Amino acid sequence: MSQKTAILDLLKRGPVTPMDALSKLGCFRLAARVQDLRDDGYAIRTEMIETPSGKHVARYELEQRPC
Repeated sequence: MSQKTAILDLLKRGPVTPMDALSKLGCFRLAARVQDLRDDGYAIRTEMIETPSGKHVARYELEQRPC
């Protein structure tokens, strides 16, 4: 299974952060894979969140399937 497919499976279950992608899939480049999915027609919302340590990271959420 490609990282793009694995990320899509995670997004179908709920929001995904870079820490989720790294710990669950070993994916260091979540933003690039999200862009690949957007290029394929998936609508993915990005929200910046603050971690408990005070760092800001992106949280991605699938809005819909492609037409």
